[in-house]
Amino acid sequence: MATTTKRTRFSRRLPDHVTDELCNVLAEDKVFGFNDLFERVFENLKLRNAVSGGEEMLRLRAYEKLQNLVTRGLVEKIGKEYKGTNRVHEASSEWLAKQQQED
Repeated sequence: MATTTKRTRFSRRLPDHVTDELCNVLAEDKVFGFNDLFERVFENLKLRNAVSGGEEMLRLRAYEKLQNLVTRGLVEKIGKEYKGTNRVHEASSEWLAKQQQED
């Protein structure tokens, strides 16, 4: 007899440290090339002890998340450089948690 797992609608989402650090760095009023941006994010994640999976995997995840922020209009892409808009904080875990509490 096969057992099935019961799925509930409740899903606990862990904070996304990579996106949070991207938001923190891009909230500054500066324009970053990807390599400079990644170095800042990587250093901040190391300080928070939130690095896992190796640097190259983290670089790929950061690039994917950055492109997602560009698509959502929270980050402006200028050639090969990136600048956070005034709405970049909307992608952070803190902002999302606050919005869920208000609902």
